[in-house]
Amino acid sequence: MLMLRYFSVLLFLLPALGSFAQDVVPQTQEAANIMFYNCENLFDTEDDPDKWDEEFLPDTAKYWTPYRYNQKLFHIYQVITAVGGWDAPDVVGVCEVENRKVLEDLISKTPLYNAGYEIIHHESPDGRGIDVGMLYRKNHFEPLMDYPIPVTFKGNNRATRDILYVKGKISTGDTVHLFVNHWPSRWGGQMATEPKRVRAASILRHHVDSLFQKHENPEIIIMGDLNDYPDNKSVTETLRAQNQNFNKPRPEVLYNLSWYLQEEKGQGSHKYHGEWGVLDQIIVSGSLLDDQSPLYTRMENVNVFMGDFLLEKDEKNVGEQPYRTYLGYKYHGGFSDHLPVYIKLFRNKE
Repeated sequence: MLMLRYFSVLLFLLPALGSFAQDVVPQTQEAANIMFYNCENLFDTEDDPDKWDEEFLPDTAKYWTPYRYNQKLFHIYQVITAVGGWDAPDVVGVCEVENRKVLEDLISKTPLYNAGYEIIHHESPDGRGIDVGMLYRKNHFEPLMDYPIPVTFKGNNRATRDILYVKGKISTGDTVHLFVNHWPSRWGGQMATEPKRVRAASILRHHVDSLFQKHENPEIIIMGDLNDYPDNKSVTETLRAQNQNFNKPRPEVLYNLSWYLQEEKGQGSHKYHGEWGVLDQIIVSGSLLDDQSPLYTRMENVNVFMGDFLLEKDEKNVGEQPYRTYLGYKYHGGFSDHLPVYIKLFRNKE
């Protein structure tokens, strides 16, 4: 009889409990899926006399033929659709793409044409001819403004890849500010090349500060291959991307969700000398970490996509490594030496 009474009380309370839960837990909808991918040398097969692209031509050492080029395009299509799952990502930031043409081929010569992607691209002054760019689904994202941010070095006429800035509205009507990056490489040593990445970080920080001054609580997403890790000077000191206090965010502060990926989740987007690390980072403004704001995300909504088809056995070290397109000058037939990263945004329904 006692159990029956408890059961009757529970039945009485369930409707009230359900109503209370609806009052205190906001209903949400997925607002956007945004990914970034270093495509590892997506070059076309034609010689550009103004760029150092001779390495990737049909009659040179890497024997970069139309067949291999088309295979590469198909691989990138596979990666993008796999990250999206049932639905392709709304926005795809990319780096190591030679020009606009390779992006046009990607969305027209592969099944990606079914997703309705459009392109944002500006030719950068990088000597090798590799740029950053963005794909967006025109029914899911409306670009309002975009421009390249030059990264130059004092006393040096050589320039590196631009930073791409895009302001746009996602399908929920919320405005986001996106920065796509590919900072100078570590070729020549980490310490010797660090000042270049610090310079890129300082230029980016200047533009971020400008957004904080012009807008109230702007929704900022920084993504890209920074060629530095979340705990390096360029990221922590110059860009001032915090790696703590995620649960008590301040809207005018940048928070590096990639630190959480690397240090807490133990994930990596790139493997060097047997060690995984997150070079491909996602950093957000604090307003996006407030789950009471209209548009938000959480730490667990940022991931490295580690699909089995993107990995192969690491013969020199333990575990697996990214399945690359080339090993030196030897064609390997894989995807990239980097893994994609992605973030999901959600919206509280009013």
